[in-house]
Amino acid sequence: MEKKWNIHQIQNVEEVSSLQAALAVDKTIAKLLSLRGVKTFDDAKSFFRPSLDMLHDPFLMKGMDVAVDRIVQAIANKEKVLIFGDYDVDGTTSVALVYSFFKKYIPEMRYYIPDRYAEGYGISFKSIDYAAENNYSLIIALDCGIKANDKIDYANSKNVDFIICDHHLPGDEIPKAVAVLDPKQHDCPYPYKELAGCGIGFKLAQAFCIQNGIDEQEVFEYLDLVVTSIAADIVPITGENRVLAHYGLKS
Repeated sequence: MEKKWNIHQIQNVEEVSSLQAALAVDKTIAKLLSLRGVKTFDDAKSFFRPSLDMLHDPFLMKGMDVAVDRIVQAIANKEKVLIFGDYDVDGTTSVALVYSFFKKYIPEMRYYIPDRYAEGYGISFKSIDYAAENNYSLIIALDCGIKANDKIDYANSKNVDFIICDHHLPGDEIPKAVAVLDPKQHDCPYPYKELAGCGIGFKLAQAFCIQNGIDEQEVFEYLDLVVTSIAADIVPITGENRVLAHYGLKS
């Protein structure tokens, strides 16, 4: 197989020299850092010493307040909740994180992984029928659903609410779910756009902690699942993903 090398060139030599002086490192190191978007001493500090304080406020994500309120409502009304996620690594780690975190707060909760061959990718009509027949009034869909307009319409007709947690590009029309969490929505102000599906589930759990006065350490314990999804789904290890990966590898 023929391979083609793509050699990145330094665009700003003065910037590299300034970074080299600020960090007191070899010029080659300064060049490599510059090519990775590290331009200043503060950038380098964040790059080499990520901190959980660098994580963004989850409520900056469009729909997060509505999603958390719907979960609180489900808990108050003792509703049955179904956690749905795809069969790939990102999907299963998402389900594992959200189910493991919320099982302490939602007694009537189960998870659903679709059959790869019988149901295919994403939300299925079969899973919605299963939820309706077993009195699940809320489904939290992870790593899928952003283009499942027909499935969400079907669920609405059966009085099954959906919270969609996805990281894929939306289509022209957003599904009519109770809440849609996807930073790639064109009008979502969330600063970082490259979270994996498990990362979106993590932000949902983090937001639940913040709103309900729960120690965020309860959800930080599951960062090993987040870093697994980051690696398996090949999302960029930059920004918030770099912080989550750093602490995930430690946990």
